[in-house]
Amino acid sequence: MVGAINVDEHKSLGAKYGVKGYPTIKIFGANKQQPDDYNGARSSHGIIEAAFSSLRAKVNEQLNGRKSGRGGSKGDKKDVIELTDSNFDSLVLNSEDMWLVEFYAPWCGHCKNLAPHWAKAASELKDKVKVGALDATVHTIKSNQYGVQGYPTIKVFTAGKKDSSSVTDYAGGRTASDIVTWALNKLAENVSPPEIKQIVSEDTLKEACEKHPLCVVSVLPHILDCQSTCRNDYLDILNKLGEKYKNKMWGWVWTEAGAQPDLEYVLEIGGFGYPAMAVVNTKKMKYSILRGSFSLDGINEFLRDLSFGRGSTAPLKGASLPKIETIEPWDGLDGHLPEEDDVDLSDVSLDDLKDEL
Repeated sequence: MVGAINVDEHKSLGAKYGVKGYPTIKIFGANKQQPDDYNGARSSHGIIEAAFSSLRAKVNEQLNGRKSGRGGSKGDKKDVIELTDSNFDSLVLNSEDMWLVEFYAPWCGHCKNLAPHWAKAASELKDKVKVGALDATVHTIKSNQYGVQGYPTIKVFTAGKKDSSSVTDYAGGRTASDIVTWALNKLAENVSPPEIKQIVSEDTLKEACEKHPLCVVSVLPHILDCQSTCRNDYLDILNKLGEKYKNKMWGWVWTEAGAQPDLEYVLEIGGFGYPAMAVVNTKKMKYSILRGSFSLDGINEFLRDLSFGRGSTAPLKGASLPKIETIEPWDGLDGHLPEEDDVDLSDVSLDDLKDEL
């Protein structure tokens, strides 16, 4: 919604929200009592982009199980990694992670204003993007190397193998939601599609579900009910959706009907027909079941609703991930019924059978 207020007529509202000049634009996100100031370009494109940025931030925060808005959960300063001249290369340049690094001065007023937003962004980006801070007045080698001339200066070090030149300037806003949204969008530019992994051990499920915001669990028909071509068709659907939602950083796994009975039990999808799907949030220990068709459109609608915080959820039985059986991975071939042993009846006497009868 887009609105306008004549502050000359409604002075109380102007005073309530600290309006001192005209025009003043405020963005009312999830926390209606504490709107964000709009400081972007005064063009339709700039305003639209800021609105969508606020909306994306709200969605990302909901997916991570946090309340949006500055009045919500606070960040933990411990999630901001303290960098120095001596540890910078080993922590930042020698890692495969994407890094946001703030070069600050202790006396800098803008740095002090940024600090709570930086801490909150670090908490929300945990396990996705590393967030660090370096006192540029003390650790001058690195601040000089990267051309820091004002405070705070934020530099971005891309994901993957990097060297001292693998750096760009940060170009986003200075609120926690702006930082999170910008970082996730930047990360998604270079994110590879997720691998759709078969659940063959406990580690497979834990990696998919505990190290990602959500994990998408599919239970495909038994190979005797759906041979290799049929199964690969389902896996192709999952791969396409993994590509579509790769920026969400979800985990994607699948299993064969009956192979992981405890998993089917806690997700309440066993015995209702296959294929089936559930999406699990291990931080909240809740899950949501696909009620529509197991098709590209059906699953896309299901995942899209989850992305916007819609859809019903249920608590995970036992409030923990279930026991997982260790099995051999699928060999990619059709299934075959087990061969039965031939019974040799040549030495059986019919007269003996008649006597027994």
